Amino acid sequence: MAMNDLWVIVPAYNEEHGITATLAALAGQHDRDFTLLVVDNNSTDATAKVVRDFAAAHPDPRIEIVTEDRKGTGAAADTGMRHAIAAGARLLARTDADCLPAPDWTARIRAAFDSGLRLVSGQLIPRTDEGVRLLDRTIIRVALEVATQFGKLRPGNQDPRYLGPYVMTPGCNMAITAELYEAAGGFPRTAIEELHEDRALVNAVRMLTTDYGLRRDVRVYGSNRRVRAWGVRKTLAWYADHRYKPELVDIR
Repeated sequence: MAMNDLWVIVPAYNEEHGITATLAALAGQHDRDFTLLVVDNNSTDATAKVVRDFAAAHPDPRIEIVTEDRKGTGAAADTGMRHAIAAGARLLARTDADCLPAPDWTARIRAAFDSGLRLVSGQLIPRTDEGVRLLDRTIIRVALEVATQFGKLRPGNQDPRYLGPYVMTPGCNMAITAELYEAAGGFPRTAIEELHEDRALVNAVRMLTTDYGLRRDVRVYGSNRRVRAWGVRKTLAWYADHRYKPELVDIR
């Protein structure tokens, strides 16, 4: 495929203190033949400056930054995806600004695409560097596995129009071809409080193809900051269709 046919999209809001670790993880990929696009979701801190300073000091991979004023991970991620497609991207990957992709993340994504997948769901693993105890991280990891199985059974993921089974696909560890992204309508341009945009995209894809699947070797280490702020029970309730609704969602 053409050089820089893969773009990595990272939506970010007020991440000046943590995004450098994410950028470093991406700059340290074994396969750096991609363009990294950070979508600043109207941050009020120095997120954009941190990204630009990092880009100036690390020319490989190429790093761009755009701004999306509308609040929401769905809106920011969609802006990034469509910007990349307009620039010629054929393959799109997404992670979040509080996550650490494994060093072989982009290489494994390419391999998954080469195997025939058009949407790749990766494995989400709790980070170990945030001061959250092992027991809580283990509970979250087990809960993710349970959610993976439950998602196949939940009524909201059942529809006779779906061509294949539900596959839980975290927005912070997924990849999709540009043509399928557009055909599926993209991420809903919503705020995280309103809708899980990753689940909505997967279900739209299920109406179009069966060329999607989980690849556990596509690994991203996700932040535990909600666990640290809310505790395990409330965090699990939040991810279970927002059964816990805190006043502050954007934990920093």
